[in-house]
Amino acid sequence: MNGLWQGESMAGPPSAAAGVVVIIPAHDEEQRIGSTVQAARTLASARAVIVADDGSRDETGARATAAGAQVVRHPRRRGKGAAMTTGARAADRAGFGHAPLLFLDADLEDSAAEAGPLAEPVLEGAADLTIAVLSATGAGGGHGFVLALARSGIRQATGWTATAPLSGQRCMTRELFDAVQPLARGFGVETGLTIDALRNRARVLECSVPFRHRVTGTGWNDQLHRARQYRDVWLALAARRVYRVR
Repeated sequence: MNGLWQGESMAGPPSAAAGVVVIIPAHDEEQRIGSTVQAARTLASARAVIVADDGSRDETGARATAAGAQVVRHPRRRGKGAAMTTGARAADRAGFGHAPLLFLDADLEDSAAEAGPLAEPVLEGAADLTIAVLSATGAGGGHGFVLALARSGIRQATGWTATAPLSGQRCMTRELFDAVQPLARGFGVETGLTIDALRNRARVLECSVPFRHRVTGTGWNDQLHRARQYRDVWLALAARRVYRVR
């Protein structure tokens, strides 16, 4: 585990017997969602696995259902933050309204089974939010501009330096999730969530976890993806009055 940002506990420790609800936001992930769901279902602490299908045009929803997930679907793409919120509402309807939420990306495949250490500190009451530092990602094709923007912005807003500010693999108490609404839009959701959690004096812990996921390449579409990421992170920072980013 990496360093803990020591805020004040937002609530007493959740009941470990209650476990976590795994929420997987997904868009056009038919090739990977089945194995990700199957792996997530093997987690000892998982009481339910919910896939929030964000307007997929492929068989993402059908394959998630076949793998054993509960699926909720947006008729059109609304963004990751909206999918996360839709998944949390589905957890309410399923009777898990007080359980911690474990958010996993849809492309983790078999490595989703490694998420236990991410959930444990929250279930034990040692942290309000855990963030995975991926230890098995492989080399990517980016230049680190988005990562640097997010890290610098979080530090400027809160004084905390994140190792993995863009990591989508997170576990958090339900109380904290409700406290940080509304989530930032688009690819700014993780940056905004981290800032809002720290401003709510949450205890945030980064954990090294051997997740693997698809690495963005170097093609034209990949560069456009990074440009959209940069825009959304900047907008999340601007909305939180972090205007000057070093």
